[in-house]
Parts: sequence; structure tokens; C-alpha cells
Amino acid sequence: MRCTVISIVLLFAPLSARAETPLADYGWLAKTSPAVQSAQSQIRLSSRIPPPPGATRVDVKPGSFGAWLRDLPLLPPGSGVRLFNGELKARQDVHAAVVDLDVGSRDLQQCADAVMRLRAEYLYARHKPVRFHPDPGKPRELAFIRRGAPGDVERQGDRERFRRYLVGVFADAGSASLEAEMKPVGSRPLAPGDVLIQGGYPGHAVQVLDVAERGEQRFLLLGQSYMPAQQFHVVKNLDNAALSPWYDAATLATPAMPDGGLRTPEWRPFRQKDARRYSGDTD
Repeated sequence: MRCTVISIVLLFAPLSARAETPLADYGWLAKTSPAVQSAQSQIRLSSRIPPPPGATRVDVKPGSFGAWLRDLPLLPPGSGVRLFNGELKARQDVHAAVVDLDVGSRDLQQCADAVMRLRAEYLYARHKPVRFHPDPGKPRELAFIRRGAPGDVERQGDRERFRRYLVGVFADAGSASLEAEMKPVGSRPLAPGDVLIQGGYPGHAVQVLDVAERGEQRFLLLGQSYMPAQQFHVVKNLDNAALSPWYDAATLATPAMPDGGLRTPEWRPFRQKDARRYSGDTD
């Protein structure tokens, strides 16, 4: 009888495990060798960075942007953040992990650009139209439509077309335009896929990569690029080493005092009013 019970457990345990997003959904890795891809598949954000003690990750819909972000591939532990020119960033004390995402060879993929890159890559992987509006309040649109139907093998030249499209987005759009085309979260709790953004020249944007809960407490995992263009990375919480790299979402509601708000290492505090959400994402 004991053997029967054990065999039932072994049979059904894998069915309850969460399915990771296929590595093929991160199309920029397509030219990576199979051996390296196999290693990368073991270095996912959700497996490297556990939730805070006693907390659990919030549910996300399979196939959603939040699920895609949660499974982003990471570079090996100890990797430094490099600039677009290959040099190490001057500050190496602000990142907890580096996302395995190319940054290009020009000083373009900065903060809001990296946020737009992630959204664009997610939509590209699902054969959905990619659209950004570089002029706040104006109808001009930068759009990309992937050729072929979902499930088709990527057509020759499509990724090169997509890369050129992204260069145009990075050159013309920015934090001000991205903030204008996203909708305010308002008083609702933040979800994976939301963005904390202060549009301006310069402005700054950080991506909410994941969210965890412990009772009434809610915690955010944040990622950013910065100036000059650099590898996208998970941001440490330098104000709370015990909680890092997670942030307490309650700090977004801190009264507007000089030191109030959610403070990331290289920018002024964010508050709830700075939270934005893509149209069509979780309400």
C-alpha cells in the first residue's frame, strides 16, 4: 500500500508544478547555442530570486506579460552591469541580478527604452502588433507588425526589421511619451507588468517585474536600465538590506516629504501617482 501511495505522488507531483515560459518566447536568444540555452533555461528570475520570507508570489495568468517577466532569463550570479560600449558601469552596487538581454552598441536603450523593449519583445513573441506613440497627445505612431501567423517559424529578416524598428522607438520615444500613453493605476494594487514612471527630459522608468504578498503586505521586484544605456538589471533595495531586492509597496503611499516614497538607488522617490499600466493588462 505504501508503494502505491508513493507512485501516485510521483505521478501527479509534476502536474502541479508551474510551467515556465518557453525560452523561445525570449526571441533575442534565438542565435544562442543549444548548450548555452540549456544553461540559461535554468537561470530564470523566479527561480533565482525567492519572495520575501513568509510571502508568496501573486497569481499571474499563464501567457500574460507578468508571467513572461517573471521567467526572464538571467546572466550567471556575480555578473556585472555593462554599458552599451562594453565597459562596466561605474556603480556595481545597485543590482541584484542582470537580465540576459542585449543592450545594443549605441547609447539608446536607457531607462524607458528598456521598459519599452521588454513590452515589445513580449508582443513580438505573440505575433501581436507593437505600437508606441513618440509624441504625447499627437497621433504619430511607430508600429511593427510581425509577418506570419502565431506558431509560424520566425521569417528570415523579421528580427532584423524588428531591431531597426526598436532603434527608431528608442530614438524618438522616451519616458514622457510612455507615461502619456499608459493609464494610471490609481489606488489599485500594483501587478507584475506595471511601470513606475516619471516622464521628463530626463525622466526615469522602472519595470515591476514581480509582486509578492504576505497578509496585507505587498512587495515589488523592480528592474531598470539607466543612463548611459546599460544592461537591464534587478534593482537592489539599498534602504532595506533585509528585504532587498524586494520593495515594500506601502512606501508608494508615503506622504510627500523630501525622503518619502519608494526610493530606488539612482532616482528620486516614486509614489502611487507614478504607477502606470498598459491598456488591456490586469485591472
